[in-house]
Amino acid sequence: MSERLVYVMGPSGAGKDSLIAWLQEHLPPHLPLHLARRTITRPTRQGDEAHHSVSEQAFALLHQAQAFALDWQANGLRYGVRHDEIEPLHRGHWVLVNGSRAYLPQALLKFPQLTVVHVTASIDVLRQRLAARGRETPEWVEARVQRAMVFQPPANAIEVRNDGALAEAGAQLVRAFERLALA
Repeated sequence: MSERLVYVMGPSGAGKDSLIAWLQEHLPPHLPLHLARRTITRPTRQGDEAHHSVSEQAFALLHQAQAFALDWQANGLRYGVRHDEIEPLHRGHWVLVNGSRAYLPQALLKFPQLTVVHVTASIDVLRQRLAARGRETPEWVEARVQRAMVFQPPANAIEVRNDGALAEAGAQLVRAFERLALA
């Protein structure tokens, strides 16, 4: 099994974080995968992904020091993946990055062999999940849904539908990873 950088992305409400958490618990041992921990300008909260929380100023200093292999802005926050989180690639491992659809073109320029995973759900499910979170106004929810409708993932992306049980979406992703490992 050779090195592989896996870039997971999808619209808000598709369940990327839930799918990644499921994957950590259920990934078969023959598919070792390092989950790259992100640096985010957001405080840590119970139930959120484990990330390095930094201030805007600290993020800017890290960026200036070229500490990030990948970095982007989304939804008023800054996200980065430090070089040391990508380092397992150099030892032949797989590394999974929780990425951004808007940043994908830049990520592909830096890592042309990137394996893209697009997690999605039906428009109705996205709308319901976003409304249930209660973080955004109905207008913001609708704007996010509209962005999801127009986004076109690359033709070679692994598409994971997360409309139903999380275990079903997780099994889809594990099967896709097993096929990649054999390729």
